[in-house]
Amino acid sequence: MIRIAKYVLYDIVRNRFILLYTLLLLTVTLSMYSLDTDPGKSTLSLLNIILLVVPLVSIIFTTIHFFNSYEFIELLLSQPVNRKTIFFAEFLSIAFALSCAFLIGVALPMVLLNFNASTPYLIMAGLLLTFVFVALAFGASVSTRDKAKGIGVALLFWFYFTLIYDGFVLYVIYSFSDYPLEKVTLLLVSLNPIDLARIIILLKLDLSALMGYTGAFYKHFFGSSMGIAYSFSFLILWTVVPLMLAMRRFTRKDI
Repeated sequence: MIRIAKYVLYDIVRNRFILLYTLLLLTVTLSMYSLDTDPGKSTLSLLNIILLVVPLVSIIFTTIHFFNSYEFIELLLSQPVNRKTIFFAEFLSIAFALSCAFLIGVALPMVLLNFNASTPYLIMAGLLLTFVFVALAFGASVSTRDKAKGIGVALLFWFYFTLIYDGFVLYVIYSFSDYPLEKVTLLLVSLNPIDLARIIILLKLDLSALMGYTGAFYKHFFGSSMGIAYSFSFLILWTVVPLMLAMRRFTRKDI
């Protein structure tokens, strides 16, 4: 698996997209801290960009790379190589490359320019979101042989978690505003990895007051060690479950 992963990683680096992605994140991060003298506001602005850009780039790049590697995958399948080995080599190589881009482009400048209590949580959330959307991209890729359809499904995942799902949550809160919804919204947040990452960082930036009474509940829960373990466990589940489903489909698929 290591030899396959090395070849896939070399192929990823050779197309220079990861380099451009790293430079984009680095430019945005440095710009945020240069334009605003308040590090807290800069971190908040950077968070909004990370929650949109990192999932989008992760899911689109992974889907395109998977379909572009179809001939290579078919070649490997003609050899005595286990399908699970090929699948995990592809996943780990792409996730590693995108994670390195995030660490260099976002984590390193944050540590050097504005390291505080919220910095490790933002870095961990960004890395986990990368893994989550790479896993979702694999699910979209193995579901069809058509490249355009696969990219469409991947984009649908991104739209759903960044835009559509939040609208659904707001509708539920508005419709049942007369009832105590703290535990219900906690469940709803758990079903969206982007919302999980957003709330963790907002609370660590001590901005829970912006969320009203519900924010007080979130601060009480997510601010505790149990809440942190709960949130990161769900983000890990959001990686593992789609990845296992995609692997099962890949091992049974007639390629």
